[in-house]
Amino acid sequence: MVPIVWYLILAAILFSIGIAAFLIKRNVITIFMSIELMLNAVNLTFVAFAHMWYQVSGQIFVFFVMVVAAAEAAVGLAIIIALFRVRKTLNIDQVNLLKD
Repeated sequence: MVPIVWYLILAAILFSIGIAAFLIKRNVITIFMSIELMLNAVNLTFVAFAHMWYQVSGQIFVFFVMVVAAAEAAVGLAIIIALFRVRKTLNIDQVNLLKD
């Protein structure tokens, strides 16, 4: 049996990679992918604690987080496509919607 600490360490590493990518990268698609990575890290902690305490509520909460993440990905990709059609770039520094 794998100790819960290993799951939490893995989740912390995944969350840290997501935060680093969110702060460093300048591409809109990479930013959305890093947000998804952070959500999956949180889901891993929910599942680990639900397994440790023999509760189903953590897994149910993960299901709802995954549904919201899927909706966010669909809406986010639609916004990214619209943004690319208007601005011809996905670089966050070159996209300024208040001008023009």
